Amino acid sequence: MELQLDSMAASIGVSIPVLRFLICFVATIPLSFLCRFVPGRLPKHFYSAAVGVVLSYLSFGFSSNLHFLVPMLLGYASMLLYRPRCGIVTFFLGFGYLIGCHVYYMSGDAWKEGGIDATGALMVLTLKVISCAINYNDGMLKEDGLREAQKKNRLIQLPTLIEYVGYCLCCGSHFAGPVFEMKDYLDWTEEKGIWSSGAKGPKPSPYGATIRALLQAGVCMGLYLKLVPYFPLSKFTDPSYHEWCFLKKLGYQYMSGFTARWKYYFIWSISEASIIISGLGFSGWTDSSPPKPRWDRAKNVDILGVELAKSAVVIPAVWNIQVSTWLRHYVYERLIQTGKKPGFLQLLATQTVSAIWHGLYPGYIIFFVQSALMIAGSRVIYRWQQAVPPTMALVKNALVFTNFAYTLLVLNYSSVGFMVLSLHETLASYGSVYFVGTILPIVIILLGKVIKPGRPVRSKARKDQ
Repeated sequence: MELQLDSMAASIGVSIPVLRFLICFVATIPLSFLCRFVPGRLPKHFYSAAVGVVLSYLSFGFSSNLHFLVPMLLGYASMLLYRPRCGIVTFFLGFGYLIGCHVYYMSGDAWKEGGIDATGALMVLTLKVISCAINYNDGMLKEDGLREAQKKNRLIQLPTLIEYVGYCLCCGSHFAGPVFEMKDYLDWTEEKGIWSSGAKGPKPSPYGATIRALLQAGVCMGLYLKLVPYFPLSKFTDPSYHEWCFLKKLGYQYMSGFTARWKYYFIWSISEASIIISGLGFSGWTDSSPPKPRWDRAKNVDILGVELAKSAVVIPAVWNIQVSTWLRHYVYERLIQTGKKPGFLQLLATQTVSAIWHGLYPGYIIFFVQSALMIAGSRVIYRWQQAVPPTMALVKNALVFTNFAYTLLVLNYSSVGFMVLSLHETLASYGSVYFVGTILPIVIILLGKVIKPGRPVRSKARKDQ
């Protein structure tokens, strides 16, 4: 078996641990399909938990389940023993343990060198544990004053232990996401809400959406394997790279980021297929006639939305969608003081939490601080764009293109830090293009303080970004 794995790993250019993970990861699809035929609520929870434990063991070894057990037990114990503050307690305990694992395993170095460990799965699990505790905390509060997401997701009763474990490990979703809510998981297993037999329309077939996700995964992996030999990250420390002209360096930064993204598109497409085929990915029916099923719950990326983004503001809504949603509901919105509008500090704090969640590498920290600047700068350009009257269509279109080009440049410039991770390599790659992707957002933000447009000209349905 080891010899077969060795030859397979060599043929596709990955290490044996990565190949073992990929096999288990793809196996979540047939195993999630079988979950559809598990009768009853309690057997579904046991099946979800058992599949998660076995796949984790086969992917990462016995120690992985011990690592997963720690935040799960901490979260459940906090809900059981100290409900009034269980959300904030679980937040800090969960992130504290995750950071400790990041530091101990130095997982970013392993991923760069083609290795893999359980910290990636632990990252997703940590978010699920925290959201469950916060929603149980919210269950004590009166509905008045709660946001819609809080009302929808809050938990009045403590989930049983088997419900909790089944939720944490369901369908292998702790491998790479997507993150979903405990309330949705319980409704799915109990066939309530949109999953009930009396809901609008017949039970939707998941097979068409699953095949689409699998085809997308195949295309993404094919493109990644085709491009990655031409745009290695090692080039950023190669002396020949620093001899190139400014535009060629910018072009290489764009292609490096573009290439790396297809790996994530592949991973998220596989996890999307797994959640869809289980039925949990169903998110309701469209208002069209006849109504069509939507599968947005499992969607983690909008590929064209990322690659053709007209504004940096939309990036969190199209990239790692479910984690972005989690950050909005459990960090960004909860930092906004009553009666006040959110500002740059809330954005920066949210991006900092995202950076820490990924790991303590300087490249991550710099990337997410950069992304806060990028989004703030894009908002300034958008405000200028919206202030232009309809009669000046040429100027408005020029600003639309400016925002698109700005997003393209700053996003791919910033993503180098996310990929190379080390402080030296990040600063060297940024410095090679004169820190243009850092200076440009700051200049635009400062100009926004000086050039303040009047009342935006916009359609009634359009909200200010």
